[in-house]
Amino acid sequence: MRENEPVTSATRQPATPAPTVPPRLIATDLDGTLLRDDKSVSARTVAALAAAEEAGIEVFFVTGRPARWMDVVSDHVHGHGLAICGNGAAVVDLHGGPGTHRFVKIRELVRENALDAVQLLRAAAPGTVYAVEQTYGFHQEPEYPKLHMEVPDTLAPAEKLLAPDGVAADEPVLKILAYHPVIDPDDFLTTARIAVGDRATITRSSPSALLEISGPGVSKASTLALCCAERGISHEEVVAFGDMPNDVEMLTWAGRSYAMGNAHPDVVAAASGQTVANNEDGVAVVIEQIVAERLRA
Repeated sequence: MRENEPVTSATRQPATPAPTVPPRLIATDLDGTLLRDDKSVSARTVAALAAAEEAGIEVFFVTGRPARWMDVVSDHVHGHGLAICGNGAAVVDLHGGPGTHRFVKIRELVRENALDAVQLLRAAAPGTVYAVEQTYGFHQEPEYPKLHMEVPDTLAPAEKLLAPDGVAADEPVLKILAYHPVIDPDDFLTTARIAVGDRATITRSSPSALLEISGPGVSKASTLALCCAERGISHEEVVAFGDMPNDVEMLTWAGRSYAMGNAHPDVVAAASGQTVANNEDGVAVVIEQIVAERLRA
């Protein structure tokens, strides 16, 4: 393929980076990656996940989704069943099925930082509206559009929601969602990162101008690194998959990483390998190759 030639699922073939050490853990994003566009998990992907765990390779779902939106994969957790949710803000045990998920680790966004981020971004990008994601609650401003599955628990200005005596003040804030109706999504991300600085981590996983604001240093990559360290797994033993800017740090950190055929250009640049699109079961394609490598070893 020529330099700067656009990469599409029609032109890209799965490419496997030269293996260094045998993988011990697979970390995969969900939306746009493991899941098809209709939010289903294909039979091929279900079989590939089971084969990976049968071969002794642990599987982590690593997503921007909150824990309560994990039912889509709860039936496919097999032996391990841990998921990193909220872009690294929480580690959740999915065993037990819908409604029984247990928080194993929480990396909250402290309210002081959250308020600073809201006010700084309001000044830098007037017209920004917010929603607040907590461990069990979801709250939003009245002007925030209907972008999510559920009805919010509370409608109020973000400054009121995040006040020290605000709604569910004893419940950790996992992340803030910031939406702008007209700004280009990548420009909005750049503006927010400059405005907020080191008070929070800002990324995006949506094709729209919807940003996700987490605690300083909190990302998919940093929480995955913590979980791997607890298991004695090095980054070289991790294979990661993703499609959007919130996956970039994880793909850079992992020893082997794959951008999906439908990935954002920044993800393609960050990953060490490429696979076909989510609707073509790109994750399963690579897992099948990895399991075959394991069986040949």
